[in-house]
Amino acid sequence: MRWKTRRKTHDFGSRAWIMGILNVTPDSFSDGGRHAGTDAALAHARRMISEGARVIDVGGESTRPGAEPVVAAEERARVVPVIEQLRAEWNGLISIDTMKPAVAEAALEVGADIVNDVSGLRDPAMAGLCAAAGCGVVVMHMRGEPRTMQDAPDYRDVVAEVRGYFEERLATLAAAGLDPETLCFDPGIGFGKDLGHNLELLRGIDRLQVGGRPLLVGLSRKSFIGRLLGSDRLEDRHWPTVALTARTREQGAMIHRVHEVRPNLESLRMIEAILGAGD
Repeated sequence: MRWKTRRKTHDFGSRAWIMGILNVTPDSFSDGGRHAGTDAALAHARRMISEGARVIDVGGESTRPGAEPVVAAEERARVVPVIEQLRAEWNGLISIDTMKPAVAEAALEVGADIVNDVSGLRDPAMAGLCAAAGCGVVVMHMRGEPRTMQDAPDYRDVVAEVRGYFEERLATLAAAGLDPETLCFDPGIGFGKDLGHNLELLRGIDRLQVGGRPLLVGLSRKSFIGRLLGSDRLEDRHWPTVALTARTREQGAMIHRVHEVRPNLESLRMIEAILGAGD
């Protein structure tokens, strides 16, 4: 399985990747602005890299349910200095987590390799930018927008509908000029889905791959874990996330977007040993 990013084409082989989450927002649901300053963000990025992250995903706008949008200028001011300085000291993969073409363009200009768009490149300008840049792209499924996505989400068959969305996006984006090998798909756990929908998607991860494209899952610290556990404490979601990382790797997910790198990477290597996966 190959994934083309801006500077290189990567062959996964049988080893899945960790994408480390770097929120440089004051209102993230999971880390409450602890990495909002450039120095704090870089320190956290270095820690995740030292623990084995293959990708650092930098985001400057919260996408938690009910989140208010951030203007592009403010989002750029949060993420560009972090990406620019991280690129100056690290040759690994950097992703920009944004829905805004202007922010994605600024991030690519200072060294980002991947655009991670929770809106699935609905904006034709984002598709055009990514096609011209030849960057890697994460296309996520989300109903509505962060402010409204949890307002009574409804599906007849959530797995079939998400897969159908991926098929549509693959065809549409290829027609818009994107190389299909630059695309990666994310089912958007917790984005416009209720608890039942999330569980159905997790049971059906192995049915979601389209066009030989890699699957990314992002379920780290998600609220559905807390609901299942009957706990509002974020720290109680740590080990369930590790368990879900192993389970979704067994089902074929090759990129795992998480907050805690080391334990999730170790769970990947353990399940890959059981699966008989080599380098």
